[in-house]
Amino acid sequence: MNRPTRRNFLKHAAATGIVASTTISGTKSSGQVIGANDRVRVAIAGINGRGKIHMGDLGGIKNVEITHLVDPDSRLFASRSATVERYSGKKPKCVQDIREVLEDPTVDAVTIATPNHWHALMTIWACQAGKDVYVEKPCSHNIVEGRRMVEAAQKYGRIVQHGTQWRSDPKWQAYTTDIRDGKYGKLETASIQIFRPRKSIGIKNPIQPPRELDYDLWTGPAPLNPYRTNLVHYRWHWMWDYGNGEIGNLGSHEIEMVRWAMPASASPKSVVSLGGRYGYEDQADTPNTQLTLYDFGDAKVVCQQRGLHFDKPLKMSIDFHTDEGVIKEGKFYLHGKETGEVIEGAPVSGLPENSARAHLQNFIDCVRSRKSEDLASDVLDGHRTAVMAHLGNISYRLGKEASFRNEPHPLSENQFASDSFEGMKRHLVDTASLNLSNASYRLGPTLPFDATTETFLDNSKANQLLSGTYRSGFELPSFTS
Repeated sequence: MNRPTRRNFLKHAAATGIVASTTISGTKSSGQVIGANDRVRVAIAGINGRGKIHMGDLGGIKNVEITHLVDPDSRLFASRSATVERYSGKKPKCVQDIREVLEDPTVDAVTIATPNHWHALMTIWACQAGKDVYVEKPCSHNIVEGRRMVEAAQKYGRIVQHGTQWRSDPKWQAYTTDIRDGKYGKLETASIQIFRPRKSIGIKNPIQPPRELDYDLWTGPAPLNPYRTNLVHYRWHWMWDYGNGEIGNLGSHEIEMVRWAMPASASPKSVVSLGGRYGYEDQADTPNTQLTLYDFGDAKVVCQQRGLHFDKPLKMSIDFHTDEGVIKEGKFYLHGKETGEVIEGAPVSGLPENSARAHLQNFIDCVRSRKSEDLASDVLDGHRTAVMAHLGNISYRLGKEASFRNEPHPLSENQFASDSFEGMKRHLVDTASLNLSNASYRLGPTLPFDATTETFLDNSKANQLLSGTYRSGFELPSFTS
């Protein structure tokens, strides 16, 4: 039978939601249990940042072979290929186009560490091609994409793991279980802090992309904007066309832990977000200072992030406020008590132990067993976490400028959100020397959200941001009957 070309593969997958049987037939991962001694053959897509971590962790797992490295930037091939060869003694095949891998019947799984705007399409294509998937956080670039990823995994019976590695940290597993079970009282508010220095991306003029970089392919489903040197690699995180800001980046880890500490049925009923970009002027879109309040009904979630280049070192933490006290940095403080009781075995900060390899090991184990229920963080978990990040960003993007002289009314009804706003102002004065008397912030609308339909109530502008626009040839497949 003729093997499909990449062009025909793409057209067929986008048009029909399925992929030619020649791409699927004969793969070990087509639904059969793989024996413990059978080699799992994996391709890594995106090899600049997290992809390098994938190489090291997969390289340390028994009977796993990294067969392909995939990246539109061929300048990375020599060094990354040498890294894989040091682990395994075998040199992987390096390709720029993921579709070459999806056409290879010997590949069992794909790990995805690309920019966010590629996560959904690569995951769906891989599912259609009979491959299992490990996709980094956030799993999607928008809410509709995440739901399509869940549908694809279900339709094609694929193992899809989400890259929130904290889920494989035993300390966080026990910690969140105790909170969810009410050991420290009923959860009322979870307060997330994401404080990490981020430098300005500067202002760069458009230039021709390097000849070794297939920039059209790097762009993929996103709008084809002029190439700038402050885009590839990594700084795409701070541009809406490709990334989701810090709330979607580091925030995904902490949001997932907060969700884990809540009842399984908990879902956001509304969101409001505010902030801005302070301390410098550059070409980034996303806020480097953001405060978001989620209403879950019985509980609230406050997520605050700071990212000025002269900030103090990284701090990631979650405080859980219950009707009995506060759970903070591995201690439980009863109301009215200044001294906290140490929680045995609890994580003392938001940073987990090195659980990245354990998370990938869990994925490989499930690839072998075909038991998706054993995944530490499956694609549905990843989707629900990403939804929260997207909700905050949608409110922020629809916001209007407000004076710092006026406290945002939607936050005044929650003490922790109000206190966080005051802390945000102090930080901007003390650290960024901002004069609040003539400064402003963007205040988004409070958006009621129906988690069942994954739509906003009576807000057409917000609903327009549930999905994205896709270039011809990179359309998002639909799985409606």
